[in-house]
Amino acid sequence: MKTDWLEKLCLYYPQKVAMKEVETERTLTYQEFENCANHVASIFTDELGLKRGERVAILAENSIEHFLLMFVAQKTGLIIVPLNYRLSALEINELLNDCTPSLLIVQDKFNEKLQQATYTPTHLWTLATLEEEGYNKKTHISKFSAFELDEDDPLFILYTAGTTGNPKGVLYSHKMLFWNSINTSLRIDLTSDDRTLTFLPLFHTGGLNVVATPFLHRGAFVALVKKFDAERVTRLLDEESITIFMGVPTTLKMMAETNAFQTASFKTVRFAMVGGEPMPLPLIETWHSKQVWIRQGFGMTEVGPNLFSLHHHDAIRKMGSIGVTNFYLDARVVDENGSDVKQGEVGELVFRSPVVTKGYWNNPEATKAAFKEGWFYTGDLVRQDEEGFFYVVDRKKSMFISGGENVYPAEIEKVLYKHPCIAEVAVIGVPDEKWGEVGKACVVVKEGASVSADELKAFCAERLAKYKVPKFFEFYDALPKSDAGKINKKILLQKHRSLSQ
Repeated sequence: MKTDWLEKLCLYYPQKVAMKEVETERTLTYQEFENCANHVASIFTDELGLKRGERVAILAENSIEHFLLMFVAQKTGLIIVPLNYRLSALEINELLNDCTPSLLIVQDKFNEKLQQATYTPTHLWTLATLEEEGYNKKTHISKFSAFELDEDDPLFILYTAGTTGNPKGVLYSHKMLFWNSINTSLRIDLTSDDRTLTFLPLFHTGGLNVVATPFLHRGAFVALVKKFDAERVTRLLDEESITIFMGVPTTLKMMAETNAFQTASFKTVRFAMVGGEPMPLPLIETWHSKQVWIRQGFGMTEVGPNLFSLHHHDAIRKMGSIGVTNFYLDARVVDENGSDVKQGEVGELVFRSPVVTKGYWNNPEATKAAFKEGWFYTGDLVRQDEEGFFYVVDRKKSMFISGGENVYPAEIEKVLYKHPCIAEVAVIGVPDEKWGEVGKACVVVKEGASVSADELKAFCAERLAKYKVPKFFEFYDALPKSDAGKINKKILLQKHRSLSQ
């Protein structure tokens, strides 16, 4: 099948600006993107001899070149691997040895991360070289006959954040990219007139595929920043006339605390898409007070990523819900035997859809474990209410058992977030001689507020069963975050274990 989006987009929107890199003010129209991609595709295949299925890795901050590589891959069948530049040199080395790229493209500032690398690619380019061979040739007319590819061919290898274990390389196919765009367009009424701002890192599917690739597929506009800065990003919503953007609760909280937030009009913004974790009601209300409506959702690297959406009209009425499923997606809630649970009961979320990965790169064991009878098992525990709205109860691996009772940390966190002094909280299960495991709440108190562990324990006791009330409360200035902005419970668990030894 033809997977080359640019060839058709140039017939519809040749002179329309597709992308702007904010810091450098570099822009590319759809025709210029086509010129760049054709030129680079010719170099990769004719001069470097790269072949379909070989990997091209990039270690760089957000850049136009990430998307240039994607368009080149749509023409050639190469597989793009965006690497997390925040990882240590040893961690990057592990990923290189796993994906074995034939070409590695590195931004100069990250060269030191390769000093401990034991894997040597056939070709090593700087990001500046790709810019010279690609972006700087944007007016150079170059023809390239795109290859016929299979829709299940991988387009990306996207490494998961690894908060529950070693990173796994998710095979993200051309088919997944297409159907995720279709699902997204249907749910958010995406048009070619829409404009988005991408500030989450492109080595995560949240930055790459939640809004950026659907916008490009639709012929819309993408403004891109190299990395997140709350003050600047907040200003850009007005300056770039953004209509839809995506963030996580942490980034929206930081934006709401800026001076720019107080003076911004946000007059063009239709809504903000929020994922990663539930958004607290006070933060929703803060954004709603500026007439920016919140559409919470749910996604994952292995599926979608856009899977559920809660319409902003239901943001408060169904607070805590991830909404209902996107169009071309089958979802079930099952018990340990794979049988559907009754409505309202907690079970594991499973999917079947053209947006489901075929598996993990170089990891047949993990692939086999993730699928049962054609359904992808997420490890997420959810329930569905009487109106069909879904709620994430917790990660299956986050659940702990206290005195024989299943305890879901997310349920406790939801209660604690209702306390007026709580800014952030994460609950983990820790060992206990009597009960097997008990809860420990890691808490950040709002600036200027004061609350004791006993007060928080009493607050929980009024609202939760006794076995759900955390036994321990520990106060932090800030909770550790993953690169995607989520609270990193793995680090909290490691700290508890080190203190207990």
